[in-house]
Amino acid sequence: MEEKKKIFISAYACEPDLGSEVGVGWHWVLEMSKEFQLWVLTRQSNRRSIEHFRSSHPGYEGIHFLYYDLPKWARWWKKGRRGVHLYYTLWQTFSNFIVRETMLREHIEIFHHLTYGNVLWKVSAFGQKAKYFIWGPVGGLETIPRQYTGHYSLQSRLMEALRRIIVRTIPLNLGFRGRCRDAALILCKTDITRSMVPVRYRDKAVLFTDVAVEKQDGDRQPQAEAGGKSSVDFLTVGRIEGWRGFDLVLEAFAKARFEASLHQAAGTNWKPMHLTVMGSGPDLGKLRGIARSLGLNADALTFTGRVPMPVYQRFISGCDVVVNASLKEGAVTVSFDTLSLGKPLICLDTTGYTRYFSPEYSILIPRQADGVERSREAVVSDLAKAMLRVCDDSLRQSMGESARHAGETFTWEHHGREIVDIILKCVSLQNN
Repeated sequence: MEEKKKIFISAYACEPDLGSEVGVGWHWVLEMSKEFQLWVLTRQSNRRSIEHFRSSHPGYEGIHFLYYDLPKWARWWKKGRRGVHLYYTLWQTFSNFIVRETMLREHIEIFHHLTYGNVLWKVSAFGQKAKYFIWGPVGGLETIPRQYTGHYSLQSRLMEALRRIIVRTIPLNLGFRGRCRDAALILCKTDITRSMVPVRYRDKAVLFTDVAVEKQDGDRQPQAEAGGKSSVDFLTVGRIEGWRGFDLVLEAFAKARFEASLHQAAGTNWKPMHLTVMGSGPDLGKLRGIARSLGLNADALTFTGRVPMPVYQRFISGCDVVVNASLKEGAVTVSFDTLSLGKPLICLDTTGYTRYFSPEYSILIPRQADGVERSREAVVSDLAKAMLRVCDDSLRQSMGESARHAGETFTWEHHGREIVDIILKCVSLQNN
């Protein structure tokens, strides 16, 4: 039997039983281990949960985990997301000796930079020069027009203004160009990112999402029972910061709810609408202010704050519709959860993961028309129309059944085969 190929993976975010990027890193590692021998470098803070998983799940002996964190005295200033970019850069710099020693000792030729896939962020210097440097999935070059940022906090507006400058000057960014040059394969989260790769390297850039459907266990509310509920419950989830589009959701929901009230006043059979906003972040106070100005009281709107994973799973299982108005690639894991749970999805088209979602079980709101940015008012109006549309019980049931059926083909097992195939193809082409 031919020995499995060896791959070194840099996975700063990699931990079982969590969502978002941490969970994505974990699933990629598990799927890749079915075909490759893996040496996975991650944070020391992830060690306890990883080792606990390994002790109760035999069969992953082909994964060799390596752990590294800066000493406590050198990271006292980092707390949560505060200082994460600086700490990540230092982590990549000072862990480079682990990458070098391990790859040389184990004769590993493939280096995969997996998580924290922002094209502007540092990767291992030694790994980048490996025979096969696989980069991504990466993104980070999507910008938001000024017409949206007027509703953001001052800090968020400044950050978006800085991002627009960085993206305009990306052709001059030597670090980005060097990573494009050295990579054997660039996995791009969005068409926008792929279009920014220099033309001479673009044949190595492939559109490839980082997320798949995770099968859900436990308590779930079948979509077929939605008609028996007394209200239509919408859920939107994520870190509450400007680019996530929560302000768009609130405005659209208020507009849709007003339209529904007119139908109710006319004697038609419209159910009450309720929105749950799940998450926390720097713009939470501002978002609450927007809700008050729109007249959204406790009967119409609930803010849960940040909740544990079991609570999130309970809410998304019990809701009727999920809304994701992120203006760039975000809340992707939540969107894919709608497939396994049979929930209709309303979202903005980001040119990335949204290509997997069809009109049978989702409503995609375009941000652009023929390459031109649509007005913010038009986007809010379309979101409101979509919310009104899915108030129809039979439509929601049909969309939910289609979502669950589609979810069976977008599982991690399926995506894992795609991951393995694209890596093997890359290595094979380089050898020929």
